Amino acid sequence: MLNDLIADGLTRIRNAALRKLDTTKLLHSNVVEATLGVLASKGYLESFNVVEEGNKKFINVVLKYDEYGRSVIHEIKRVSSPGRRVYQGKDDIKRFKNGYGTIVVSTSKGVMSGIDAHKAGVGGEILCTIW
Repeated sequence: MLNDLIADGLTRIRNAALRKLDTTKLLHSNVVEATLGVLASKGYLESFNVVEEGNKKFINVVLKYDEYGRSVIHEIKRVSSPGRRVYQGKDDIKRFKNGYGTIVVSTSKGVMSGIDAHKAGVGGEILCTIW
């Protein structure tokens, strides 16, 4: 059994992008689905949808590539882990990679990007960074 579905999902996306696959399949959880919503809204993913197979749910993710066939994801990292949670307050959430990257934060108002969390005035657990 997997302990960290977010890290597993990010690794599957990273590996699929390195292999230049069109789609990949992730295990479903509400936090993974919300994280993918942030990544899709910021333009790192083409789309995703939840699929039920029997009594299990999966998420099909369509990856995005530029006009030269390169993945738009340069780096995707899990920051907080089950053994080491990383929290930041509303004033500590800053721009990532000089504004070219995105921080995904789990807040009391839901999962959102670091910029949206700063505008909303909430801090939370730093789930991952992507650029």
